[in-house]
Amino acid sequence: MTGAATWASLTVAAVLVLSKAVVWWMSGSVALLASMADSILDLTASLTVFFAVRYAAEPADAEHRFGHGKAEAFASILQAMLVAVSAALLLREGIEHTWRPVEIRASGWALGVMMLSIVLTLGLLFVQTRAVDETGSVAIEGDRAHYLSDIAANLAVIAGIGGSMLGFARLDGVAALVVAAWLGWTAWEVAKRALDQLMDRELPDEERARIQELAVGQDPRIIDVHDLRTRASGPLVHIQFHLALPPEMSLEDAHEVMVECENRLLAVYPAADILIHADPHGAAEPHGGAFFQGDAGATDNGA
Repeated sequence: MTGAATWASLTVAAVLVLSKAVVWWMSGSVALLASMADSILDLTASLTVFFAVRYAAEPADAEHRFGHGKAEAFASILQAMLVAVSAALLLREGIEHTWRPVEIRASGWALGVMMLSIVLTLGLLFVQTRAVDETGSVAIEGDRAHYLSDIAANLAVIAGIGGSMLGFARLDGVAALVVAAWLGWTAWEVAKRALDQLMDRELPDEERARIQELAVGQDPRIIDVHDLRTRASGPLVHIQFHLALPPEMSLEDAHEVMVECENRLLAVYPAADILIHADPHGAAEPHGGAFFQGDAGATDNGA
């Protein structure tokens, strides 16, 4: 599904860049120029995501034992930087054309290409949403966030061109300013999600609660799950925790419990890297480095 989403993103971006470039040359609209610049960045970002998603999906190797998932986060950071640069340039153009409005030519063609942009973007968003729901890809999520912002930006451009057609020439520049502000916000949101992954931020509380529930399951031999640590890495999820088991349980039985626990988690998180440590409940000495325990250090560790 990620492959289809990245191909769709590339195709839509290429079509929109070409069509907007032709109509901008015909019309001279700065709002349309703003939209074309955004589409050029979309194409650049889509190319980055295209390769990053494929690299991130490669299995772990001898040099990258935890996989290549963070390649997606780096691609998202690049996306955010490109969007931020675009926002800054459009801000300058929008201010200039608000104070010195320029008459728009071929307004009908300009409106037509913007409607085409909205239709193609809506189709792409449908494909990307399905891909994110199925894979959790942060790179595609970042790409989707950018294209989602394009819908509002395209509506602003249409308003600017329409206003100019009705005699309000400054609306073209105002529309460019609206697009610039929207792109700036989008850049921040995309960068924040990518930085969360690069900094190994814990999964959301509801996901952690779900993991604990799946780990325990209906197995009466499991006393509790503690010291849970999680992080996302592109399409991959890394999960590790301690499993408190009866101290009289044999090593063979403990291994069986852990394998069953791991399989329950893999059924829901098929791209998860899972590490389980068994503790003899009530008979284990405290262990583990306090530096990496954080809040988990205050919980019961099975000792």
